[in-house]
Formats: sequence, structure tokens, C-alpha cells
Amino acid sequence: MNTLLISIILVPIIEIYLFIKIGSQIGAFSTIFLIFLTAVVGIVYARYEGLNTLRSGFTQLVKNELPAYEIISGAAIAFSALLLIIPGFATDALGFLILFPITRKFLFKKFSKNISKSSTKKENFIDGEFQDIEDDNDKKI
Repeated sequence: MNTLLISIILVPIIEIYLFIKIGSQIGAFSTIFLIFLTAVVGIVYARYEGLNTLRSGFTQLVKNELPAYEIISGAAIAFSALLLIIPGFATDALGFLILFPITRKFLFKKFSKNISKSSTKKENFIDGEFQDIEDDNDKKI
């Protein structure tokens, strides 16, 4: 099965299970308040981290360097903000993990190792030689 299809099915099931478990422990209104609180705190912190990443990216550009980490980090912060807006405890936990710079760097290192391993396995290239031929002696009709 496709991982996207599995995640579309499993994420709501996990969220509903967590809503029921946490709601039975702390109450319905406290659960709803906690959902809104994590969304608001997450969005405010995502804005802060996004502005820091933007500032760091401009610093890299001023130094005439490619802000590759900042571009990837900005996309990850936007994804984590989306996860924090979606109501649920599992998506909030994942969103906060991606949002914090320490865990974000750790996740980037893990994924970059996996990507570099898969890209080095595929070394498809064509090796060839060429010769530059000048057409000075050719006669045109």
C-alpha cells in the first residue's frame, strides 16, 4: 500500500484514540482547551523560528553563500506549523519535534544520510570522449 494512504487512514485513528484517552483523564473542556493552547503556542513559536530562519538566510546571502539549510528549515517550519494547526495530540507532538532547532537538525542529519546512501547507489552516467573538428577545409556548394 501507498504510505500516503496508510497515513491518511492511521493518523485520524491515532488522534481519535488519544482524544478519548486524554479526554477521559482530564475532561472534555480541558482537552479542547489543551488543543487550542498547543495550536496557539505552536503557531507563535513557528513564527519566531521562521523569522530567525529568514534572518539567517539573508545573512548567508550577504556572505554570498547558498542558504540551503535555511531553505529546507523554512519548509520544515511551515510543515510543522501545519501539523500544529491540525487538531490532535500526535500531530502536535510531531509538529513541536520538527519546530525545535535541535531536533530539526537531528532529523535533517538522519534524512540526509539516507538520501546520500540511496543517491550513491545509483551512479548512472555515460563516459565518453569527444574530438573538436574544424570545418575550415570544407567547401560549400
